[in-house]
Amino acid sequence: MKKILSICIMVVCCLAWAMPAQAQLIKFGVKGGVNLSKGLKELVTESPKDNSAGFFIGPMAELTIPIVGLGVDAALLFDQRGSGTFKQQALDIPVNLKYTFGLGSLLAIYGAAGPDFYFDMKKDGRTLSRKNAQVGINLGAGIKLVKHLQVGFVYNIPCGKTFEWEDEDANKIVKSKNTTWQIALAYIF
Repeated sequence: MKKILSICIMVVCCLAWAMPAQAQLIKFGVKGGVNLSKGLKELVTESPKDNSAGFFIGPMAELTIPIVGLGVDAALLFDQRGSGTFKQQALDIPVNLKYTFGLGSLLAIYGAAGPDFYFDMKKDGRTLSRKNAQVGINLGAGIKLVKHLQVGFVYNIPCGKTFEWEDEDANKIVKSKNTTWQIALAYIF
């Protein structure tokens, strides 16, 4: 019995030594990119502009189960969306479930989905009311290059209205949902 136990312990130790050093479960990195927001056209009557650009940047973490390809991707981002009166500056926390499948050691494709927690930091005027905190849904896909560089696209759909605008000329309250496309570039250390 002692010999069998010793052999089992030795096999487990050999397998642990054989695992590559790069097979870390948690990796950290930096993420940044461009926001393209849509949903302001009905609020901005003096301008036909429907889309507005912004940016986001911040640290990220990625937890991956090596052989399965399933993992979680989370980030803490400074996010700027919209323009003019409707500009939002916020803390954005996306948490996505990510499935990655490799096409060799240099290239992998991933799909991601999950909740997005958005906390607005900008104060409003009297006629504009915006949500201070909002939850959305992310749907995204992208590629991983050389295990360190990621390029992806994310579509963010808020679960409620983003803005309420009191239109004094029409004597009504207009509500808007600010959906956003994100083009992201990330570097994983």
